[in-house]
Amino acid sequence: MILSTGETLELELGVSYALPRRGLPASVSFRRWVAATLQGRVRRADLALRLVDEREGRALNRHYRGKDYATNVLSFPAELPPGVELELPILGDLVLCAPVVAREAREQGKPLAHHYAHLTVHGVLHLLGFDHIDPREAEAMEQLEREILAALGIDDPYRD
Repeated sequence: MILSTGETLELELGVSYALPRRGLPASVSFRRWVAATLQGRVRRADLALRLVDEREGRALNRHYRGKDYATNVLSFPAELPPGVELELPILGDLVLCAPVVAREAREQGKPLAHHYAHLTVHGVLHLLGFDHIDPREAEAMEQLEREILAALGIDDPYRD
């Protein structure tokens, strides 16, 4: 895949839908959002993205984070054993809970596709090691999200 900057990105993205696809972004959209996030940061990557219902989203959040509710996006960075080298580096897995994403988009008055783009960018940045626990880190991560989304023609998701 050749990016807008002319650089080449080798991206293997598996998108799986664990619920009906009607109204959900196509895998080509997720590929574009992931590529925009990786641009200038990573040249080669393999990751999986799964869209789930509220039941599965809640179960995953409870199991991995100890929180008994479905959340919009979960990021699972890959943790490979020492010495394992792959042809294409695995970044990890993203899980998007479709009903939560749809509800948030409605409540926030945002186009659904824009909210999916934002959460995809947000999740991929987590896979790359960015976080938002510390206020300074949160500010830096949010600024990156704004820049990536602006390059995709999407408004600032943090603007009131």
